[in-house]
Amino acid sequence: MNVLEAMKRLDHMPESYKTMSIKEMEARVRAIKERFGKRLFIPGHHYQKDEVIQFADATGDSLQLAQMAAQNSEAEYIVFCGVHFMAETADILTSDHQKVILPDMRAGCSMADMADIAQVERAWPILQELFGDTILPLTYVNSTAAIKAFVGRCGGATVTSSNAKKMMAWALKQKERIFFLPDQHLGRNTAYQLGVALDEMAVWDPHTDRLEYKGDIKKVKVILWKGHCSVHENFTARHIERIRQAKPDMNIIVHPECSWDVVQQADYVGSTKYIIETIRNAPSGSKWAIGTEMNLVNRIIREHPDKEIVSLNPYMCPCLTMNRIDLPHLLWALESLERGVIVNQIIVPSLIAQDASQALARMLA
Repeated sequence: MNVLEAMKRLDHMPESYKTMSIKEMEARVRAIKERFGKRLFIPGHHYQKDEVIQFADATGDSLQLAQMAAQNSEAEYIVFCGVHFMAETADILTSDHQKVILPDMRAGCSMADMADIAQVERAWPILQELFGDTILPLTYVNSTAAIKAFVGRCGGATVTSSNAKKMMAWALKQKERIFFLPDQHLGRNTAYQLGVALDEMAVWDPHTDRLEYKGDIKKVKVILWKGHCSVHENFTARHIERIRQAKPDMNIIVHPECSWDVVQQADYVGSTKYIIETIRNAPSGSKWAIGTEMNLVNRIIREHPDKEIVSLNPYMCPCLTMNRIDLPHLLWALESLERGVIVNQIIVPSLIAQDASQALARMLA
């Protein structure tokens, strides 16, 4: 189920939650957490608002949090503060007795929604006709459960921004070509790191059902899905030029979901975890411009007052879909649980979960 389908059946938060004071909501959440104890686990993604992240039992990236939920067998309820595909992964990895809840069903991911399963199933036979049985699909974990299941059925695996290079290298030992979903930038940047030339990469456009490539297609080693992160695509080479001119001694660190030209000009490139740890370990007085989501950048700035830190794009906004999870929705989901009502439960159908688990297992192995 994609986010649009999920929204058709979403439960609506009562208006009364919008008029409560912040202090009252915070007090209520704390009390509920205390009453539930270990029966409740609240994972919070790095990009969440501070008003929500303060109540997280663990913070991290999407897969890390889903794994923590699976390992936390005492928790009956996983109230996932992230976006839809993250909650799906948590449901796939957790036990049957655990229930995964997304406080606001509108919390989706524009990148994940750029690869619809119907589009992928149209693309696959066309690509098979063009290239034969020479392609292995890989999907970023930032994808729907249905896409993960497709990849699992086809012998492929999931990847994270931390292990994409390792997983691509593995895939190229299995087959001659890779079909990479849904983020073309992570796919292009990673393949280039592995020595795949830009003219050995093609782009599949799901809206025209056509392969975008000039030249002899026999040269193609990587087929990139035409998708992207709407946050990270807002960092440009021009932003880097301005930083270099204004502060030539400032380090530039970006996420690999940024475009190829941005990644090529940055000083450091890596996952969210890599960015956090690099700046944490940097010497006092060092200067950093960060190309990633604004809630996280602001948090890093507050945590490191001894360093000069700015966003690479000074006009950057937080991830809009991540910001759907707010304090009122979190409180509503928790108070509903206390009344014995489960709102916005994420349930991945068993057949999809089974196939998606194969894709995840190949990566985790």
